[in-house]
Amino acid sequence: MLKSAIDEGITTITATPHHNPQFNNESPLILKKVKEVQNIIDEHQLPIEVLPGQEVRIYGDLLKEFSEGKLLTAAGTSSYILIEFPSNHVPAYAKELFYNIQLEGLQPILVHPERNSGIIENPDILFDFIEQGVLSQITASSVTGHFGKKIQKLSFKMIENHLTHFVASDAHNVTSRAFKMKEAFEIIEDSYGSDVSRMFQNNAESVILNESFYQEKPTKIKTKKFLGLF
Repeated sequence: MLKSAIDEGITTITATPHHNPQFNNESPLILKKVKEVQNIIDEHQLPIEVLPGQEVRIYGDLLKEFSEGKLLTAAGTSSYILIEFPSNHVPAYAKELFYNIQLEGLQPILVHPERNSGIIENPDILFDFIEQGVLSQITASSVTGHFGKKIQKLSFKMIENHLTHFVASDAHNVTSRAFKMKEAFEIIEDSYGSDVSRMFQNNAESVILNESFYQEKPTKIKTKKFLGLF
């Protein structure tokens, strides 16, 4: 996967293993494994760096476990934290939990909302989260159409309406869930110009550096027209 990432032009990876009921990946384990990978990189003198992170499935005790040192922010040291919803609905308590996360000085990033059935059905849910100050991250394979035309079109609408701030690989392997970053950024640049493509890359760098960045005002997706595309 490292060689595949290098071929894609990637120089820094934030490794974000799932932390959910199915995969229990707490902070100490992630830090240990990332160090092992970085040692391999250094040994082979590969032109890439791996940073620790975590993709946390939303749950009620999230802040409690963060205070106990079980959870990691993006890059391990930033205030940005990646939050995942179940794929089939939007939890009713999400808005309140996002608010409490922000009160703790953390910046929630909702990952792959374009693949959540509740948001697909009602994109205004995502707009409300963005208005609340939540950031969002779409998947490169969603942009390329790997998950189907419906999700690809929603991803485009999110870009057009300033409802997403990052593009990530969400890579799991080099075959069925590959990086697709180069292809995704080529599509974004062809469709929206080099400034938009560069913006997404700069935003990702800001997360690693724990810096804030400029955000365009979000607008609602016109539902009738949007649904008519399918």
